[in-house]
Amino acid sequence: MTALLHTLATPDGPFTILADERQRVLASGWTDDPSAILARLRLAPGEVREGRADAAAAVAAYYDGDVRAIDDVVVAQSGTALQREGWAALRRIAPGEPLTYTGFAALLGRPTAVRAAASICARNAPALFVPCHRVLRGDGTLGGFAWGVEVKRRLLARESA
Repeated sequence: MTALLHTLATPDGPFTILADERQRVLASGWTDDPSAILARLRLAPGEVREGRADAAAAVAAYYDGDVRAIDDVVVAQSGTALQREGWAALRRIAPGEPLTYTGFAALLGRPTAVRAAASICARNAPALFVPCHRVLRGDGTLGGFAWGVEVKRRLLARESA
């Protein structure tokens, strides 16, 4: 598989998208380092080249104030059944309405699986499009985020405005 790598400027720093031939987002994040994006994948594509990712338009719209612009971007992730279910559930968390890991576990129908819920977030490759940044610690603090807590803080502030 050949994948396209597209980096664009955002108010939160460079944002890189890795998309497959069908323009599905495989991985993304706030970096201009291709190796940091590829490291998010379980299986790396056979070839990676610079190109234009259709999802860049959704990122631009998101940063222009349409925080729902990311909702319809098609993503592709490989993982366990629970991970895939979790990533789909993350996409149902509305902007401005973050959940705790406990709330996210309950959304999955597994209220005691808080560690599994956290692991699903940690292994999410297409950041922003699968909004794992909308999940917080039980006490409401930000917790970790692969692209930095400050980016997470700004995303949540943008979405609550």
